[in-house]
Amino acid sequence: MGRTGPGQVLGGTESVNAMESSRQRADDSITAPGPPRTLAATLVVAVALCLATSVVHVLLVFLYVAPPNQMSQYYSRQINAWIYPLFEQNWRLFAPDPESVTRQISVRTSRTSPDGATQVGEWFDLTAMDDSDVEHNIFPSHTTQNMLRRAWTSYLELQGTDDKPHSARALMLQKYLRNIAVERAAAHQSGAFDAVQVRVITRPIAAPSTPGAPRPTTPAAVDTRYLPWWKVTPNGN
Repeated sequence: MGRTGPGQVLGGTESVNAMESSRQRADDSITAPGPPRTLAATLVVAVALCLATSVVHVLLVFLYVAPPNQMSQYYSRQINAWIYPLFEQNWRLFAPDPESVTRQISVRTSRTSPDGATQVGEWFDLTAMDDSDVEHNIFPSHTTQNMLRRAWTSYLELQGTDDKPHSARALMLQKYLRNIAVERAAAHQSGAFDAVQVRVITRPIAAPSTPGAPRPTTPAAVDTRYLPWWKVTPNGN
């Protein structure tokens, strides 16, 4: 056999190197590591927790709205702890209960200056802020429409007129109303405060007048209620 020329030897070497590089890339693509196992396990756990929470939430809401039964009565404490105050159900689908009064809920703050003097701020109308958000929003949120209103009606049902909580749920709803007032007051004004007070002005809604009948000349009674000053931390939380 004749000897191979220099060009043929060089070409053979290049061919061998190309084959080895191609094989190496194929092996790298096969053995390339996938996503870390820790990340995949974390994702699975997160999805499982979300599904479990959703199932528990639907079950507890179902027991809350269902007619009284042995299970809902036995687990009433756990059900109420989950439902109130954020997931309260107040259905009026088949028995509507229209409002017979309008309520104007306002809040003001106070702070104690270094010399011991108390400085009281102006009233801030929370109801007007909600009404404005609803009026200029095509799809107003449930929070904007009902949070403040339901917080007050729930407080009124449990506190009565003495503003003293007589149960754990009443105390929870008092703190809930206070937290709403604190959060909105802090967003509205600058500076720290150490107490808040809520004022509620209730005006009856006049019944529709009968055509041809004289309108009542006596104005409807307006009730103004001042809640006690509630202490908060210096930054309003």
